[in-house]
Amino acid sequence: MAKHTDTRPAHHRIAAQIRSEIMSGDLAAGQQLPITQDLVTQYGVSSQTIQRALGLLKAEGYIVGRSGRGVFVRDSPQQAFDSVATMPPARDGEPYVWIKEAAKQSKVGTNKILRVAEVVPPTQVRDALGLEPGETVAMRERLLLLDEDPAELVWSYYPMDIAQGTALLERKKIKGGSPTLLADKGYPPREMVDRVSCRPPTEEEFVGLELPTEVPVLRTFRVVYSDNAKPIEVTVMVKAAHLHELLYRVPLDLD
Repeated sequence: MAKHTDTRPAHHRIAAQIRSEIMSGDLAAGQQLPITQDLVTQYGVSSQTIQRALGLLKAEGYIVGRSGRGVFVRDSPQQAFDSVATMPPARDGEPYVWIKEAAKQSKVGTNKILRVAEVVPPTQVRDALGLEPGETVAMRERLLLLDEDPAELVWSYYPMDIAQGTALLERKKIKGGSPTLLADKGYPPREMVDRVSCRPPTEEEFVGLELPTEVPVLRTFRVVYSDNAKPIEVTVMVKAAHLHELLYRVPLDLD
């Protein structure tokens, strides 16, 4: 069997190494990168190759050039929100939980509704909700923003027997978020199952998230179950992988 080698252009390999060091924290937020000549020596390539590698990282938003000073790691590290923390219904008088989670990181979280409609869902959603072909669902498409910058595209789907006659089919924000509405209607969330994948963005995602180049996106396919393992919500969440991480904090009972 032939030995597998990295056949990517040199500037892609160098950008990948620097990107990894930024994500691991070995190159900290705000830290200055070595000068071009030092990088030339380190990687054994031409200055042109180094500039092409840095150009990739600048386009992706990992580094920034500061006139007369050099090249620096971006000031803000990747955002990591506790995915489980956003699931419980909001308490009386409190804002949507995701907004509270954003505030913990000194961010202003907002929720923009793009579309609300009764639709025939994608096959994966249909199967997760246990529906027959052609059955419709309530769909809510939203854009989540952090400090007015696009952070995440979200498509949430609900069975019509649950959504009919509720704010799930109205183009307006739901007080406390959908977990609160579902709990009030007798469907408290009891379990969620996430499937996470990574892929290139679609055109809609590229535009909606204002991506600087074809960076990968993180796609989370979440099914929420209520009592008796009834699926009550399916949500597809897409965020830019170069800006966000997925954080899961799960208690473990090993007794």
